[in-house]
Amino acid sequence: MNRIKLLTITCLFSITSMAQVMVDESTKMLYSPDESVFLWFSIDGGRPYYSVSYKQQPVVKKSYLGLELAKDKHASKGLEETDLMGDFQLVDTKKSTFDETWQPVWGETREIRNNYNELAVTLKQRETNRIMILRFRVYDDGVGFRYEFPQQPDLNYFIIKEEHTQFAMAGDHTAWWIPGDYDTQEQETQESKLSEIRSRFHDAVNWSNSSVSVFSETGVQTSLQMKSADGLYINIHEAACVDYATMHLNLDDKTMTFESWLTPDATGLKGFMQTPCQTPWRTVMVSDDARDMLSSNLILNLNEPCKIEDTSWIHPTKYCGVWWEMIVGKSTWSYTDDFLSVDLDRTNYQTAKPNGRHGANTENVKRYIDFAAKNGLDQVLVEGWNIGWEDWFGHWKEYVFDFVTPYPDFDLWELNNYAKKKGVKLMMHHETSSSVTNYEQHLEKAFNFMNRWGYDAVKTGYVGDIIPRGDHHYSQSMNKHYMHVVEEAAKHRIMVNAHEATRPTGLCRTYPNLIGNESARGTEYEAFGGNRPDHTVILPFTRLQGGPMDYTPGILETQLNTWSDNKNQVNTTLVGQLALYVTMYSPLQMVADLPENYAKYADAFQFIRDVPCNWEQSIYLEAEPARYVTVARKAPYEGVDCWYVGGKCNEDGHTSVIKLDFLETDGYYNCTIYADAKNAHYKKNPKAYTIQKKRVKKGDILKIKQAPGGGFAMSLYEANPSLKAVIR
Repeated sequence: MNRIKLLTITCLFSITSMAQVMVDESTKMLYSPDESVFLWFSIDGGRPYYSVSYKQQPVVKKSYLGLELAKDKHASKGLEETDLMGDFQLVDTKKSTFDETWQPVWGETREIRNNYNELAVTLKQRETNRIMILRFRVYDDGVGFRYEFPQQPDLNYFIIKEEHTQFAMAGDHTAWWIPGDYDTQEQETQESKLSEIRSRFHDAVNWSNSSVSVFSETGVQTSLQMKSADGLYINIHEAACVDYATMHLNLDDKTMTFESWLTPDATGLKGFMQTPCQTPWRTVMVSDDARDMLSSNLILNLNEPCKIEDTSWIHPTKYCGVWWEMIVGKSTWSYTDDFLSVDLDRTNYQTAKPNGRHGANTENVKRYIDFAAKNGLDQVLVEGWNIGWEDWFGHWKEYVFDFVTPYPDFDLWELNNYAKKKGVKLMMHHETSSSVTNYEQHLEKAFNFMNRWGYDAVKTGYVGDIIPRGDHHYSQSMNKHYMHVVEEAAKHRIMVNAHEATRPTGLCRTYPNLIGNESARGTEYEAFGGNRPDHTVILPFTRLQGGPMDYTPGILETQLNTWSDNKNQVNTTLVGQLALYVTMYSPLQMVADLPENYAKYADAFQFIRDVPCNWEQSIYLEAEPARYVTVARKAPYEGVDCWYVGGKCNEDGHTSVIKLDFLETDGYYNCTIYADAKNAHYKKNPKAYTIQKKRVKKGDILKIKQAPGGGFAMSLYEANPSLKAVIR
């Protein structure tokens, strides 16, 4: 390292003299491959700490690392009260470089580069002889690090009381945050300075559906997006959360220092560990360009490669379903309204009085199958098909669902044969009502049932308090459960879309049959009072960092009272709904509205019919958190250059200036632009749109105005390609 860089580093991290840098053997430094990100590691009085900078600007100031242990009656040598916080000395250091290019089973790009420099620091606790390894990986767009504990005589089993990983911010940044909560991310994102979180916290919490009262008034969830006053975009999250509790962040708003705060189990403890073991990666993404936040693959790269040998059965899926009509209130999940007429052994549904509004009946499901077949959709999700919904939140909860017994008006044999003839599959639904023990007991039988009837995908649900222990949704035990379901599903060649589960941390790389998650506030809330217009231009910076979301877009009839008794309204324009299929990446995309509503807007619906769920390449053209996102994605078609572009904005509106320099050939393209009309507005005039067809070429510039709460969608097909296009 040259002297100029060393002097810069010395000043940046407030090292008091050059001599200290030169002689302190515990001090280690590491650059990213392009030298934009810099990591500093050292030990202060036996306590390990690190710092991070980006292009010589401080990102994370001096931040301590360590774990606080709980008393373990099984520990030997009286070490049960010795924390892994201090008294460490450096015993070994290893540096390495890694560079690979790998291909995801599905994704935003066909290939992903994984290039980093690594520093592995082995520490020994003087008094106890315990060994702890801190492994840092420095990428051009950020840093990942984790704690590792090799098998050793003096550390076998241990219990985590708390993890004390610090992230000391260099300023009072603007942050986009949701309150810390052990059971849900279904909150609206807040925007404020870090110093304002405490004053904003109480009003931000959905107290009717939250455990946040046991947390802290400055606790927030990850993925946490921030922006500094000098234009740095910083994101804190975690990767590869396996057999460990989900991390929250607790802010000291006097020093602007975040500290990790793990989700407890029912006893209040945070983790039960056995060596050899490791924590998830703690991640800090950084750039001076917001688009880099959205194109980063740091979270995926920190996960293990795919563990499924044959992935040929895993496929991106576009689906519709009997769901939105239930969410809005037109139909019900349950077969009868009188649950008292159904015995606890659930043998007399044949004599129960139907409520007349059960959505999952044979004729209604056939209607959705017809719609899917006509419009090239892959599958039809049917919720409420199985018995037990009459009292799924009541006294049956511990054993309410068996996941194999249909209601009397759901003819499984007829519907599966009907769907097969139409070239469509049915998608399974497993609502567990958070009775986890019951689900695990029935899991093998339920998956065998799916295999027998030809289902290859399941939407799981975890609404309610966890039964029987009462552990939180984001606790270590529940994270183990979610992974158990995914692993067992893989054995049965089943794809999983988990709702109400923990937020994703990139595990879809290792298990690509984890094709979707909810884990955030989705479209359903539009029927419960609405999401703010900026909601879908925040999620790509936060929730989507860890993996795709089953957001369920495509509500073209945004004024719900036109077809139901629901008085709410979707807070986007119609074209804004089209844009979501491009701006919010997912290999699992729902066509969520009712078939008859799509018939009203058949010309706009064409975009939803056309747009793929998988991509060859993605280029983010414009981005600013909570303001706008514009992205161009190349379709995976061989023999033709084909792109889709989507733009979404907040309630302020936005004008996009798009230069078509990403097009790959010099010929003409057939371009279709779905845009907000001049007088469109998400509240006042949401369904006003225009469709324009034109010929364009590489390098052309398009100027598209997005209405408040609106967006745009665009398709570009190479004109007269020399080869016939086929899906890759």
